[in-house]
Amino acid sequence: MIDVYLLSGFLGSGKTSALVQFIEQVKKSGRLPAVLMNEFGEMNIDSKIVEDAGEVPLKELLNGCICCTGAESTEAQLQGLLADYPDVDVLFIETTGAAHPVEALDAVYSPLFASQLDVKGIVTVVDAKRWMDREKLSPRMLALFLEQIRHAHFMVLNKTDLLSDHELATVTMHVSQFNSYAPVVQTVHAKVDFGYIEKMINASSAPSHAVSTGSGLPIASKVLTFNQPINQEHFEDWVRTLPDTIYRMKGYIQLEGSRYAHLFQYAYGMVQWIPEYIQIPSTLVIIGEQLQAIDYVPEN
Repeated sequence: MIDVYLLSGFLGSGKTSALVQFIEQVKKSGRLPAVLMNEFGEMNIDSKIVEDAGEVPLKELLNGCICCTGAESTEAQLQGLLADYPDVDVLFIETTGAAHPVEALDAVYSPLFASQLDVKGIVTVVDAKRWMDREKLSPRMLALFLEQIRHAHFMVLNKTDLLSDHELATVTMHVSQFNSYAPVVQTVHAKVDFGYIEKMINASSAPSHAVSTGSGLPIASKVLTFNQPINQEHFEDWVRTLPDTIYRMKGYIQLEGSRYAHLFQYAYGMVQWIPEYIQIPSTLVIIGEQLQAIDYVPEN
């Protein structure tokens, strides 16, 4: 499986600087990195920076969004990348600084790639200076800034050279309190050992069950597969029993009495079935918290 790291962080935090270094380090380790990059506008400025860093498989979404609404485009780009570069070992997904990390992660959790991608987690580059001045942001942007930090599995506290020792100690304490489960490393120009990030994220993973982002972390995924057609009514009854910590589900499910699979979508308590004209193994991706006990038992 391909290890996947989603790179998040507010606009101008230093994500691309971190990405270029991650690419170089992965290449030096003898592995092949690839990049899926989301540009906020129509110019592929950051993509050019990554290309200049050396030959690396790269796909981009210009003026688009790696999120629920842009999931189809994201899937298409991922399909193309995986088809064109089957030997990729590590995939970095850099989101625009205006992207919500959970929505971006949701688009990557496609049933089409469940057997190919091992989503390790979200690496958030935190602008230390921005944290000091966070109250100057509009309410909406402040909420986004905080969400990017809250959902991180690892935090790169960047631009620490712009703070005094006292300010840096204060910011580090506040950020750690705001997200108490994610390790924090202080950096200048986002210089950090990617091997250390891999080690820290892998140390908190749970190989005993199919949760890609680890046990005890805020957002995780679980993949369920079904070897027989599913009764729709029974399945929806099961969905209604799920706890509020299940935020999103999607998958292709073969229903009883139907020749082809249906695309199943669930969000905010709403269920949607879309008929597909393909035959595909039944796979359901569940995204949320505390997924260990979540399972579906088909009707006898």
